[in-house]
Amino acid sequence: MEVCEIPSEEMLPPPVLHLSIDDPGCGFDCAKDRAVAEARKYGKDPEVLSWFDRRTGRHSQGDECCVDGEPTWLAYAESKGTHLTIEVNQGEYIFLFHQSEGMV
Repeated sequence: MEVCEIPSEEMLPPPVLHLSIDDPGCGFDCAKDRAVAEARKYGKDPEVLSWFDRRTGRHSQGDECCVDGEPTWLAYAESKGTHLTIEVNQGEYIFLFHQSEGMV
């Protein structure tokens, strides 16, 4: 397993929407629900392709962190045609979506 850098906005596929959640008790599930609700404003039936949780270092693609220097969760979403990235609280959580209809 390679060591991966913490993702920066420059690494994220556009468009990137920034979502601010002021509730300190809002953890991963809450942030995901709010990101899905935000994604619904931009297209029908948003599907979360992958995610990254900076608080815990966890991500959606299991134990493997990087492949050829790129985070696996990011490479996976790009390979599936991600249409929208929602970054929550300055990168605390990142969700990459596929929109079935209507894109940003």
